[in-house]
Amino acid sequence: MEDSVDLIIAQWAKQRPDIDLSNMATVGRLSRTAKFFEASMLEVFRRHDLNSGEFDILATLRRADTEGNGLTAGELATNTMVTSGAITNRLDRLVAKDLVTRETDPHSRRAIRVSLTPKGRTVLDGALADHLDNEADLLAPFSSEQREQFNTLLRVLLTAQESARDSEF
Repeated sequence: MEDSVDLIIAQWAKQRPDIDLSNMATVGRLSRTAKFFEASMLEVFRRHDLNSGEFDILATLRRADTEGNGLTAGELATNTMVTSGAITNRLDRLVAKDLVTRETDPHSRRAIRVSLTPKGRTVLDGALADHLDNEADLLAPFSSEQREQFNTLLRVLLTAQESARDSEF
């Protein structure tokens, strides 16, 4: 079984038989797969009138707001790993859609608390169900054992990348 990366590697192998292309093959496959996955997930989010950033905010509020008091913009930024400016833009769109509320924190007038509205919870729960079904479809070529092995390998790769990034700052 061959994929699109095999053609690229074969072409390079003819031009540069002196170099090791195995890493290019792996990174190329990861990159192409990520693009296919992102497009598929975006299609699911669009069916719920969301983009990926909006879904991320709603999902973060649903999973991380354990007290039911909402999260501050700073907590959202930490939990979503995006800048406060990106959070503000996303929140503006979500407030306009009546999916979240922004209110002054009763304990600190400088802080804003963001909470899901009932409509936001309903939209997120529907989008989440479809998102999980989509992820299952995307990973259907793997057996459960292969998924577990792949997750383990990706965890090794991701923790190495995250450690390298953390040490830069």
